[in-house]
Amino acid sequence: MGKEVARKEKIKDLIDGTLPWTEVKDIIRLKPKDDDRFEKVLEILQERVSWDDKILLRISDKLYIVSKGKGERVVKCECGHELGDYRVNWKYNARIRVRKTKEEMAEVVTIEHGIPNPDFMEMREFYCAGCFVQLGVEVVPHGYPPVFEILPDLDTLYRDWLGKPLDDENPDWYEDRTTKLTEEWGKE
Repeated sequence: MGKEVARKEKIKDLIDGTLPWTEVKDIIRLKPKDDDRFEKVLEILQERVSWDDKILLRISDKLYIVSKGKGERVVKCECGHELGDYRVNWKYNARIRVRKTKEEMAEVVTIEHGIPNPDFMEMREFYCAGCFVQLGVEVVPHGYPPVFEILPDLDTLYRDWLGKPLDDENPDWYEDRTTKLTEEWGKE
């Protein structure tokens, strides 16, 4: 293992957004970076949640892809609420508020010329059904499907980049299964 460049306390501050900008730049520019930086970040995040499922990857401020063991990987909110198989767009399992009028959008967009044109666009806010924290926002044309922002190839990340293959590695993991969910809805 290489020399420790960024202490765990400094990485905690980086995650929390409390590290002064000059130190953020220093950490970003470090060459070489800590060999175990990714593991340190996951360790810090794991310490902060109340559940034991192993965090594989943080995908937003409050969302994680976790391993539940037995070949199951899911998206999980920081509160512990699960949003389903990580290969299915988590937004389909979230609470959604859609803002369709200029007045509704103006409640959250305070700059007049920044408000999307409601004739063409809608604003969707996604919330956790467990704790009701806002998980994401997207502005899209009416009728556009929810944007699937990330489907990481975790097996390649862990095997080829981190040198630590996952126990349940399988080529089937890297497959968008969102359409299978919506196909099932069509059969109901």
